Amino acid sequence: MKPTMTKRLGFSFWSDFTLASVAAALGVLTLVWRDWIEGVFGIDPDRHSGSLEWTIVAVCCVLALVFSALARREWRRAAPAAE
Repeated sequence: MKPTMTKRLGFSFWSDFTLASVAAALGVLTLVWRDWIEGVFGIDPDRHSGSLEWTIVAVCCVLALVFSALARREWRRAAPAAE
């Protein structure tokens, strides 16, 4: 018999999952399209040095890892105990 989740995943899991996904997407977007900030907002805060973009990539990677770990913790809490 295959075990099923006895406890539903709550708001905490879904918010952590969503934040991890958004952070990962922004990190990848910044790696692929380095000038998206200039294109979207029309400003150039780092004067094309690339420092802002690399900071965004680093922060997004850290945030994605942290929120993924938090979502995993909630997932494991909701999983049924091994019989």
